[in-house]
Amino acid sequence: MNRNLLLSLGVLAFAVSPALAQQAAAPAAGDLVKVHGHITNPTGAPQSGGTVTYVNPSHPDKDAGVFTVDGQGNYTGEVPAGTYTIIYRGTSMEKDKEADRVENIKVVAGTDNVGDDDMSRQAYIDKLPAEQKKELEDLRKKNSEALKANEVIKALNTDLRTVAQDLKEVDGAHAAASQQLGASASKADVESKVTEIKTAKYNDIETLMTKDTGMRPTESVLWAYLGQAQAGLKKYDDAVTSYKKALETDGTAKKPNPAVEGMANSGLGEIYARTGKVADANSAYDAAAKANPTSAGMYYRNQAVIFFQQGNADAQVAAADTALKNDPNDALLYYLKGQGLVNKATIDPKTQRIVLPEDCTAAYQKYLDLAPTGAYAAEVQGILQQAGQKITSSYKAAKPSKK
Repeated sequence: MNRNLLLSLGVLAFAVSPALAQQAAAPAAGDLVKVHGHITNPTGAPQSGGTVTYVNPSHPDKDAGVFTVDGQGNYTGEVPAGTYTIIYRGTSMEKDKEADRVENIKVVAGTDNVGDDDMSRQAYIDKLPAEQKKELEDLRKKNSEALKANEVIKALNTDLRTVAQDLKEVDGAHAAASQQLGASASKADVESKVTEIKTAKYNDIETLMTKDTGMRPTESVLWAYLGQAQAGLKKYDDAVTSYKKALETDGTAKKPNPAVEGMANSGLGEIYARTGKVADANSAYDAAAKANPTSAGMYYRNQAVIFFQQGNADAQVAAADTALKNDPNDALLYYLKGQGLVNKATIDPKTQRIVLPEDCTAAYQKYLDLAPTGAYAAEVQGILQQAGQKITSSYKAAKPSKK
């Protein structure tokens, strides 16, 4: 699952048009001195692109230096010491045109030489044509709103990073609990600590996302994470509402987010699976796989695990078969399939041996082929032995110790 889903920022740009005729320039003599500056466009935002030319009025035949403005409106360069006029030209602006100029920029060796051009100054605005003044006024209003929205988005992204970290700690809760309690801790104490850690993290996420969905209710990722926290706290009704809100808001977005739709649908699938709604769970997991195909294998694998946890053998087998279509080499899925089918085993009245369904035997054998020393290898090998099955994998069980 992608746990670094963030929101995007944006402001509008203003096209800087030529206003003045070019003045020729030439470099002054002497050692070069570092200069730098920042270009601000008429909206008050950084002016990206274009060039800044240093002109020494005493030498009008050549430029003293021409420097490129970067995406943040900054430039750097070197010119001889002297007094300059700086000229800003927009990207692709002809050499006989200029957008703005600032005079009397002094460059002195051994000092910080700054040559800024702020085109939001009133003197520059007053020279703009009426049409551009109107455009600028409209853009300023829109950008003011965008900047306010960006501040909100920055705060939301900070919260989303916190959520991503909290979820990592949820995933690592068992390891953290074992480390905190030590090797002598009982299984019950470890599980209690795991629950404590997860509950604290899910509560933190729920608090953050409840606040953030109130601030920005149109952001689907916020609702999806809120649903995940509520599901972790077993607030299933609330979680279903939040997940459905995530799908609703993402469905109306200009660019739907497959990861969010996958998260929300698989979240619904888990809740339905845990509450006995098998058909709804299957539909939800199918929707998750369709929305975000690159994670389909993960969704179906989780589906099989959850049905196993819930003790729903038939649903578990069906989910494992679906998941194996996406990843036929996942050993755990063969174990889950075998565990679901072993419930249908019978007892041979003559030999008193268990009789496994054919697919069950094949699933267990495949598990041992893929994971001969896996976590469930001894268990699987024992079941096959009780059924009188020859172990065809390379796995060899340890011989029982002699008493």
